[in-house]
Amino acid sequence: MAIHELDADYLVIGSGAMGMAFTDVLMEETQARVVMVDRHHQPGGHWNDAYPYVRLHQPSAFYGVNSKHLGSDAIDQTGWNKGLYELATNSEVCAYFDQVMQQQFLPSGRVNYFPMCEYTGNGEFHSLVSAAKYKVEAATVVDATYMNVTVPSMRPPQYQVADGVHCEPPNALPRLTGQYQRYVVVGAGKTGMDACLFLLKNEVNPEHIFWIMPRDSWMLDRANIQPGDLFGESVGKGFALQTRAIAESGNIEEVFEKVAATGQLIRFDPEVIPTMYRCATVTQAELEQLRKIPNIIRMGRVQQIDKTKIHLDQGEIPTDLHTLHIDCSADGLERRPQQPVFENGKITLQSVRTCQQVFSAAFIGHIEAAYTHLPIQDKNLLCTPVPHPDSDIDFLRTTLANNLNTLRWSQDADLQAWLRNARLDGFSMPGEPNEISAEQATMLSRMQQDSKRSIANLERMLEELDGA
Repeated sequence: MAIHELDADYLVIGSGAMGMAFTDVLMEETQARVVMVDRHHQPGGHWNDAYPYVRLHQPSAFYGVNSKHLGSDAIDQTGWNKGLYELATNSEVCAYFDQVMQQQFLPSGRVNYFPMCEYTGNGEFHSLVSAAKYKVEAATVVDATYMNVTVPSMRPPQYQVADGVHCEPPNALPRLTGQYQRYVVVGAGKTGMDACLFLLKNEVNPEHIFWIMPRDSWMLDRANIQPGDLFGESVGKGFALQTRAIAESGNIEEVFEKVAATGQLIRFDPEVIPTMYRCATVTQAELEQLRKIPNIIRMGRVQQIDKTKIHLDQGEIPTDLHTLHIDCSADGLERRPQQPVFENGKITLQSVRTCQQVFSAAFIGHIEAAYTHLPIQDKNLLCTPVPHPDSDIDFLRTTLANNLNTLRWSQDADLQAWLRNARLDGFSMPGEPNEISAEQATMLSRMQQDSKRSIANLERMLEELDGA
């Protein structure tokens, strides 16, 4: 069969959230022609594979593409997110991205979309369901898959599971039709938290839940990450308090002690010092529910599950064939090696703000669209990657990287104007600088001073740590 030849300004590999957010900015700010290729049958990336009861962990206002609102900016009136901005469901996110594709991208006549296709490199891809093959001549190839999001349903457990043992990804929970005597949740990240909350919401006795927690995690209180005027003052004060806490800390232990005292970091057990930080976001109501689970297993990672025992790094615990083991151990957003965002003929989408992937993709799209006059090294400086965190120390590293990027961006008036009007940037004050109140101006001035002190402090502490 002949190879279909195409040409475009950009070949975007992946129509997940980052690929969609980047392309959306190109559609809004340029006349570029784009070819998008993805293995899934519809846009949305890993959302097509995620467990059906998953919701966004941050408000819908922070997610999606810049040009189209996700949700209605409603405040939840019930449930464990009560009083905070709505969190879109899995199905809502998938429908939203499909609407962006079908109602905005494709009608523009400037986007060609190829779902169910595998990219093989050198501008070539082929269909997964037919014999069709394609080759694209594009000025720039955009890798929107580099962050490598992996959810449990996308791969088998990374530990041995004996025949007959009931071990399922969290996707299986809504399909349960019988009762198990026990439920073992494997993994302490946000997916593990969601699985525990699903069981608790459906009235499983907390005594029957066993939670394997290889590492305790520092978490973010969702109340501190809210957009809009309703929360603007408290959110701003929260970041200001965190910045000052870091600026006034003498060592790393003191950083966590002081930041936790501001409420910007929280933990599952006040008696256990976390060693993990992955931007997991919970409400106080969710944390209260999770703390009802008495059976927390802190014996390292699972190595093997057989018919009578679960073997862990530091020992073993009993199990049986009447127990459902829920594998929540997929790495999600793994810590990827930092790559230059801009290279000749290539763009590699990465986070430029901690755990704000879609904002980051839109930001990179704007730099590509509006800063054509800048040399690559200057564009890369504005788009310095902030690798996804994993350990507690990564909280310091990502905070430093965020602060340095923010400092660079603050020196460009045009970029500041774009940020103030970017829907996905929930942390910039809207409107012109002269429209903010005197109190806000005072807070910003103080925060800028504290930010410089905190940058110097973080650099000192990390240099001492890395040099030890």
